[in-house]
Amino acid sequence: MKGLREFQIDIFSLNHKQHEFEFEIGDRLFSQFEYSIIEHGRGKCHLILEKSETMMTLNFQIDASVELICDRSLDNFDYPVKVDEKVIIKFGEDNYSLSEDVIVIKQDTSSINVAEFVYEFITLAVPLKKLHPRYEDEFEEDDEPEMIYTSQEDEEEDNSQEPDPRWEALKKLKGK
Repeated sequence: MKGLREFQIDIFSLNHKQHEFEFEIGDRLFSQFEYSIIEHGRGKCHLILEKSETMMTLNFQIDASVELICDRSLDNFDYPVKVDEKVIIKFGEDNYSLSEDVIVIKQDTSSINVAEFVYEFITLAVPLKKLHPRYEDEFEEDDEPEMIYTSQEDEEEDNSQEPDPRWEALKKLKGK
């Protein structure tokens, strides 16, 4: 993360109150992560950081657009990303992760870099199946399961048929 100093927050000097930060999202963010599924994107991240003696709450509001490649046509298209996520950072004796959204850092940590959070939130907002907007209507129609409706008359007709003799033979074996 050496190249992403603009996402660095000096938490040591922050007072115990709410702070707001704005970050510009660009291609540079995505190029810093190896094997990134996103190469181009732009947008803004608004971060509300609430600091107390024992923890910090980070509320991310990301409004961005990323360039994706359509799985069907291989055309590039812009995909809008809107994310509202929350991360809790607690102060402790060591650095470790309690869960996806709760992290513990050392009490004497002077700064944090939020670039990885922003990158992960955007990446997780990208759909598994990437379709150009011109195919979305077609995709939704194809994906709907076909409903098969049977009337009560159809069911009565099925019940009125003679049972299959093979089932009768199996029922006799079961009875023994």
